[in-house]
Amino acid sequence: QVQLVESGGGLVQAGGSLRLSCAASGSISNGNAVGWYRQAPGKQRELVAAIIRGAGTKYGDSVKGRFTISRDDAKNTVYLQMNGLKPEDTAVYYCNVVSSLGYPYWGQGTQVTVSS
Repeated sequence: QVQLVESGGGLVQAGGSLRLSCAASGSISNGNAVGWYRQAPGKQRELVAAIIRGAGTKYGDSVKGRFTISRDDAKNTVYLQMNGLKPEDTAVYYCNVVSSLGYPYWGQGTQVTVSS
């Protein structure tokens, strides 16, 4: 059982930056993937960014060139650096870790609000 706790969300003006962190209660180094997803009101949850074992890094089309995912396995933490934020980036952001057995774990989410 892995618990994930996100932090770093908040209110920012368009063009600003935020850095989200996801601290895991257990090791993430042997998992199949780590990533960030988001869900805006009335919309489906969508992939923001992920680091996938054997496949590298993947970004959603709308965030390419603006967001960067990274991980620190020594700290069991996943980060999402978000630059050039836009109002359409407003959503609840969720951390996701997929175990070596393929089981997905989710954090509780952190709100990101971008004002115009």
